[in-house]
Amino acid sequence: MSDIKSLVTSADPVEDELRQGIELLFFAYRDFTAEPDTILAQYDFGRAHHRVIHFVGRHPQMTVGELLGILRITKQSLSRVLSQLVRQGFIIQRRGARDRRQRLLDLTPKGRELERQLSEPQRARVANAYRQAGTRAVEGFRRVLLGIIADEDDRRRFGSMSPKKR
Repeated sequence: MSDIKSLVTSADPVEDELRQGIELLFFAYRDFTAEPDTILAQYDFGRAHHRVIHFVGRHPQMTVGELLGILRITKQSLSRVLSQLVRQGFIIQRRGARDRRQRLLDLTPKGRELERQLSEPQRARVANAYRQAGTRAVEGFRRVLLGIIADEDDRRRFGSMSPKKR
């Protein structure tokens, strides 16, 4: 009887596995952000600046509204960070061609260079982890991360597309 019970519940994570997974996320995030944090400090920037630079770099010509939707921060918080990035020449804002009320965001050459510096150590860290884990583990990791994302629209953003292969 205990064999049948263990088969049925074996797919359910035990408390210690859950707590260890949470702890691993904390340690991974700490190390994932450590090198970019050092670079950001040279500019007197924080992680909010990094997120803005990352998403504008990944999605050129995105609107301020789209960025607010992704970051889920207040307009006031974004305005403070975005104003600083524009003022210091990392991001440029343009009015939309069809809708003049829209503000389209792009990285400047200076912004692209900063994005490269910030993401380079992170790409290397993730690439190394992917190589060590193997293809099946990478797909499993991707599914776990998608499962953690609460918003259905955010999950759909990644769920319907496979990462680009080399």
